[in-house]
Amino acid sequence: MITVTREQAIANARRVLDRARARRDALPIREAAEQAAVGSFRSADEIELILRRLHRDARAEQATAPTAPVARAA
Repeated sequence: MITVTREQAIANARRVLDRARARRDALPIREAAEQAAVGSFRSADEIELILRRLHRDARAEQATAPTAPVARAA
């Protein structure tokens, strides 16, 4: 039997989740919407609109967010 420490199990789970998020985030918006619509009460079109709005909002936040060195200096 292989014993894994709690810390190692958490690190392994984090790695798996990070890889899954990276794959999800690399999908084109339409493809992500179609996948998310499977088993959902929302249509792929609705989800695509939501995703596009979220992407737009995130870009706007990045554009207005202070950079790390400037934030540290404040």
